[in-house]
Amino acid sequence: SKDLKGAMEILIEQKRQKLSRVEKLDEHMDFASQLIFAQNRGDLTAENVNQCVLEMMIAAPDTLSVTLFFMLILIAEHPTVEEEMMREIEAVVGKQELQN
Repeated sequence: SKDLKGAMEILIEQKRQKLSRVEKLDEHMDFASQLIFAQNRGDLTAENVNQCVLEMMIAAPDTLSVTLFFMLILIAEHPTVEEEMMREIEAVVGKQELQN
């Protein structure tokens, strides 16, 4: 836990340093940047920022995998929905190969 917390602190500091060097902030404004600026304004503590980033890193893959799993199960249980989805994909994509 301490190793992970330390790693998050290093990543946040790297992000903070990167933000201090960029010319156009709007090209680098993501959620982590917003958290850092909130800390700079005094709205959040360093611990708040670290905890938010840590939770994003840990929670996102788990919730995403569970959501995708249930979505795939529901599609498999409803073949007419699957067929409709395939028709829509074919209508939008056409003969092009699907990409990630």
